[in-house]
Amino acid sequence: MKHQHKYDANGKQLCCTLEEKIHHKTDKKTGCCTTHNDHEHSDDDGHDHSDTDQTTLQMFTPAIISFTLLLIAIVFDNYFPQTWFTGWVRIVWYIVAYIPVGFPVLKEAFESIRKGEIFSEFLLMCIATIGAFSIGQFPEGVAVMLFYAIGEIFQTLAVQRAKSNIKLLLDQRPDEATVLNVGNATIKKASEITVGEIIQLKSGEKLALDGKLLTDYATFNTAALTGESKPDTKAKGETVLAGMINLNTIAQVEVTTAYTDSKLSKILEMVQEATAKKAPTELFIRKFAKIYTPIVVFLAIAICVLPMLSVDNYVFRDWLYRALVFLVISCPCALVISIPLGYFGGIGAASKNGILFKGSSFLDIMASIQVVVMDKTGTLTKGVFKVQKVVAVDVSEADLVKWVAALETKSTHPVGTAIIEHAKGTEKGASVTDVEEIAGHGLKGKVDGTEILAGNIKLMEKFNINYDVEIENTPFTIIVIAINQKYAGYFLIADEIKEDAKQAIESLHKINIKTVMLSGDKQAVVNAVAKELNIDLAHGDLLPEHKVEKVEELKLQNLKIAFVGDGVNDAPVVALADAGIAMGGLGSDATIETADIVIQNDQPYKIFTAINIGKQTKKIVWQNIGLAFTVKAIVLILGAGGLATMWEAVFADVGVALLAILNAVRIQRMKF
Repeated sequence: MKHQHKYDANGKQLCCTLEEKIHHKTDKKTGCCTTHNDHEHSDDDGHDHSDTDQTTLQMFTPAIISFTLLLIAIVFDNYFPQTWFTGWVRIVWYIVAYIPVGFPVLKEAFESIRKGEIFSEFLLMCIATIGAFSIGQFPEGVAVMLFYAIGEIFQTLAVQRAKSNIKLLLDQRPDEATVLNVGNATIKKASEITVGEIIQLKSGEKLALDGKLLTDYATFNTAALTGESKPDTKAKGETVLAGMINLNTIAQVEVTTAYTDSKLSKILEMVQEATAKKAPTELFIRKFAKIYTPIVVFLAIAICVLPMLSVDNYVFRDWLYRALVFLVISCPCALVISIPLGYFGGIGAASKNGILFKGSSFLDIMASIQVVVMDKTGTLTKGVFKVQKVVAVDVSEADLVKWVAALETKSTHPVGTAIIEHAKGTEKGASVTDVEEIAGHGLKGKVDGTEILAGNIKLMEKFNINYDVEIENTPFTIIVIAINQKYAGYFLIADEIKEDAKQAIESLHKINIKTVMLSGDKQAVVNAVAKELNIDLAHGDLLPEHKVEKVEELKLQNLKIAFVGDGVNDAPVVALADAGIAMGGLGSDATIETADIVIQNDQPYKIFTAINIGKQTKKIVWQNIGLAFTVKAIVLILGAGGLATMWEAVFADVGVALLAILNAVRIQRMKF
């Protein structure tokens, strides 16, 4: 079998993350992960099943051995009595049945005590089962530990499934890539490929690094990044990202980002860090368990000892049995296991849908959002501008287009890109000097020695230039031009609303969430978009600091706010909101880094999906809390009164834990 190791940018072998340890074998010498190929196979959804069945069987083997021995013992005890199955033989048989499932728990209890965590769930199980043995309740002692072990296995399998959902979205880059060097194709480690090198990508191959497409057209499967299976066709010059799969022709890509700095690497880091950020409910349950567990231990002791002072026919054995039942029932397994699993399942379900939560706490926040504030360009609209009309005053249209396009080559604004595309290369060869970008207004510079101003109406007002006031009534983007301090015409540019934007707003309104749009575009354009999408409140003509002010005004009303944006200018507002959401496909790295949630495919409808996943996760978590407390409270009372046996205790503990786990896993099967 051939192994491929993972390497960082310096060629150093990378060791496993927690997710990778589940799905990969490790190198015995280094402890690091290896990926497998050749003789191993994958199914259509990309899961590697080479070791899964074997691992699951190994996990269940101790439980199967214990269950078999316990079943035989119960048959000998109750249905086919054997003369030899008595005394020490019977005791040893039950001890042997206990060891496969009991020894790991005894070991965990010892390790917990050694670390100073005395009152753990492991200690409760040990006291309860060893106590059952001490009073001759051997079958019940084995059964409690057996069902507890089975519950732990199901918990592990559920966590594996959640992590598998996340992993499928994440580190899917190949370790190697084909690099073109003076016409020669050579295979290189992806970590050794530098910015500027050209990668050749065959049909069906995954891209290893972020880059710029050099081929005229290529179609990619972007599911690894966006959660969407619909193919995406890219044109020459467009950005393509690591993890995308080339679907048709041979493509060439110029590398623009180092291996460790790719967008997929950043996403991987985000999700790994997310598991460490706990939700308030999760943190509360963990603190609660630490206080709750010692209390029930002392209550169990009280149940066993205190009746000695008040009960006439006190029998130590009977009251010890009640105390042991009480201990088993009170074990906080269902809470400690199912609640973190519920949040982890929520993160996994979101990842499967192309939404990255940077911590389980944000699932809770999204569940309680009351207002969604959105940027316009790149969030609700495509951010792809096209010149619809050019009006030239006292200058030829050809010269106006040439000069303005030449000036806009010094800008990265989407509007500038639209003007350059409209010019179709006529701006090439022009000399551009003294360029100054005036924030929130536009550009100033010289083209072939002629001073050009290109920007919004505020730019004209800033330089006291008279212009045609009629253009103020146009509900589209207007780039006003002045040549040598004299009005020279304008470009009318329109942006296109995203296909699912209207559906997103309608869905938010259905769950009583108010929608607000903030934009630097002029109010007329903002009003036109708001009217078409039925947005509740819209503000235009805003500079970055004005957006911050608007969000602060909403926060003063004690409203839970989510802000969705994609540009560098949106980063301060994203940080200010209760939940900051970044459009990750086209969004700036600054906004993605600041955001709490990243939408990978730039679809506005995913805002509603994120809120829905948050609500469903919180609902499942509270269902599990309610189930655990209700059942345990009932059986605890029955146990203390001597009306519940160890078998009812097993159901109250392990049975409820299993039900809670199955309920928590349910979110990963939901369709959003």
